[in-house]
Amino acid sequence: MLDLIFSTDFFFAVLRITAPILFATLGAVVGEKAGVSNIGLEGTMMISALFGSLVSYWTGSWMLGVLVAVLLGIITSLLMGFFAFILKTDIILTGIAVNMIGSGGTLFLVKVITNITEGKALASTTSLVTTANQIPAWNIPLIKDIPVLGDILSGHCVLTYVAFLMVFITWALLYKTPLGLNIRSVGENPDAASSVGVSVLKVKYIAIGFSGAMAGLGGAFMSMYYAMGWSLDMVAGRGFIALAAQAMGAGEPVGGMISALIFGFAQALSIKVSSKGIDSNLVTPIPYVVTILGLVVFALVVRRRIKKQHSAEALKAETK
Repeated sequence: MLDLIFSTDFFFAVLRITAPILFATLGAVVGEKAGVSNIGLEGTMMISALFGSLVSYWTGSWMLGVLVAVLLGIITSLLMGFFAFILKTDIILTGIAVNMIGSGGTLFLVKVITNITEGKALASTTSLVTTANQIPAWNIPLIKDIPVLGDILSGHCVLTYVAFLMVFITWALLYKTPLGLNIRSVGENPDAASSVGVSVLKVKYIAIGFSGAMAGLGGAFMSMYYAMGWSLDMVAGRGFIALAAQAMGAGEPVGGMISALIFGFAQALSIKVSSKGIDSNLVTPIPYVVTILGLVVFALVVRRRIKKQHSAEALKAETK
């Protein structure tokens, strides 16, 4: 088992599996900073994955496929925002509806658009992405020649590097720009933000739109590189895992990245173990068990922090 884990192939797989989770996690982080819980990340990734792969196939350009996936992610999330912010529907229920559309709606669309059939039954998969329109891998100069490290860090899909680069970009957006200050202020106290001239509605739209763009990149990664095509429920809970990673990471980009890596490690481990002949029913739940344990640990840490804060405030009051 140790030989299986401590290998370059395993850690390469960890980074590859982490990328789509990390995209969605960063989207969840920005959304939560603005006080918007984007529960619809799962469905948004499914929708983006489908149309990204279709456009890539029709145009022969992976870049156009990624662009359309991002645009679909933004549009889907902005529609969620419209229903939640303007029509005043519950954003949780709106997100659930998007997830249902991402599961059943995309299956209907792929049947109508592609007209793919299997006998009398319509197919629930497409294999339209080929090596010609797949998102390319990139061998990093100099790093690729470093023993061990080069085998782990070099040769990944371009979007894998973009995912980790977005951690820094998201952090800079939140803490080094006026927009980031507005996002955080709206999330902490929208009334106070509004009193100093910040458009709360505009900021929430920007935050949920950014969240949708990240989900779109995650969906494009899944269909145009990871799975080389679209299939029913191919996102496999990564949108929900991203929400857990955001919570475990204390709502911060770097913390979210570390949490996403933990989930990527767990999922890579389950795949590697199942490849050794162990019953897949025993190893498939590993990532989800890690998700639950991670949330329990996070809840305990937060509870302990709140208790310490209350104790400090009580001691301070007594000294006065």
